[in-house]
Amino acid sequence: MDLLNENTIIGQRIRDIRKALGLTQLDFSNDLKISQSHAGAMELGTRKVPERIIKMICFTYKVNENWLKHGKGNMFKKNHDSKLEEVIKNFNKLDELLQDYVLKQLKLVLEYQQLKDKNK
Repeated sequence: MDLLNENTIIGQRIRDIRKALGLTQLDFSNDLKISQSHAGAMELGTRKVPERIIKMICFTYKVNENWLKHGKGNMFKKNHDSKLEEVIKNFNKLDELLQDYVLKQLKLVLEYQQLKDKNK
């Protein structure tokens, strides 16, 4: 398979992932910390998708890397959890200060849950 064709096929798979998750190209590019034009060029197959972006897509969205690269298996790993995807998507939209705040709040909620569970 020539490189241009491979780029086009992987680009289409990236578009399929984005649409399956209900993300705009802007949301997708923000989550991956790349420009929207870079994301668009990858989807169109006019820009090669670097290995590090493939890894980021698979990690961020729980995508099956074998499916993304070769079209084999399911799009998402079996543990695909839409609630977790929503948390990741929204967390990545926050600036660093707000991310720190959310993490502190999460720790407090977990401590509360542990205390509640102990008192059952």
